[in-house]
Amino acid sequence: MIIKQNVSLRKYNTFGIDINARYMAFAQQESEIPGILNRYVPLLILGGGSNILFSGDFQGLVIKNNIYGREILKQDSDYVWLRLGAGENWHQCVLWAIDHHWGGIENLSLIPGTVGAAPMQNIGAYGVELCSVFESLEAIEINSGKTREFDTSECDFGYRYSVFKGPLKDRYIITRVVLRLRKAPIFNVSYGAVSQTLEEMGVEQLTIKDISNAVIKIRQSKLPDPEQIGNAGSFFKNPEVKIDFFNILKAAYTNIPHYPTENGLIKIPAGWLIEHCHWKGFRRGDIGVHDKQALVLVNFGNAHGSDLVALSQEIRDSVAAKFGIELVPEVNIV
Repeated sequence: MIIKQNVSLRKYNTFGIDINARYMAFAQQESEIPGILNRYVPLLILGGGSNILFSGDFQGLVIKNNIYGREILKQDSDYVWLRLGAGENWHQCVLWAIDHHWGGIENLSLIPGTVGAAPMQNIGAYGVELCSVFESLEAIEINSGKTREFDTSECDFGYRYSVFKGPLKDRYIITRVVLRLRKAPIFNVSYGAVSQTLEEMGVEQLTIKDISNAVIKIRQSKLPDPEQIGNAGSFFKNPEVKIDFFNILKAAYTNIPHYPTENGLIKIPAGWLIEHCHWKGFRRGDIGVHDKQALVLVNFGNAHGSDLVALSQEIRDSVAAKFGIELVPEVNIV
């Protein structure tokens, strides 16, 4: 594997932050990775760069995960198991599954990033999370260079969380992911905006392609295209609060949107909280908050990552002061 020096990462992160990596390599096969581990510190594994904010130059080695491949691992009368390379584009894999009428990930259409990042943060949207179709993954341990397989229970999935964002953070490189999809799809249109959009589209005989098209339409109407304006999508997680605390908020803000969760908590849209702190459409130089979705921080051209980090902290402070809620970044800050 060729190691390059002083490489600009501007085109490798959707925020478009122009910083340099001291060293950079591109991994196309698992066998290339063990030989360079532990030779460079620090180490960063980069997928699609859609969930990361660089606050400054990276002084170690960046490995761009370019491990590709799509294959049917096995199948029976009800399911098909797909083994996907971690470097594959997530949305393109969703479209590939839809073309073959395999259901389960159509609600996750147009989520930016790679397959390898999907289980890491248990991506989710419009009533579906990756863990509902996840079977297993393969990963290389950084310290030993050995490959290990993780099943669902070992990944410890939660809301935008897996063990790879917790106790095993920075200890493994995900190389392959296995998903189990249905041959006879079960439609999930429980999320209000999806069913409403399908109705507006005039859909009568529902298919997973229709659901995907509806999700794409919703996302494109709310979220800016990183090709047009630098961003990483939703910057913060939607906070979950206890019912007693929510009732206090509800008394003060009667129109506060909320969703009950399976764990007995109440989820509140972070975008609503940020908007009601008057950040929506905010701009200061080349940094700002999107004018259509307050959950999205943007780089209008030549922003410094450190300035976006500072803005994110200002937003967190204002939400905490007004609502008593601590927002947690969904984006990884490096």
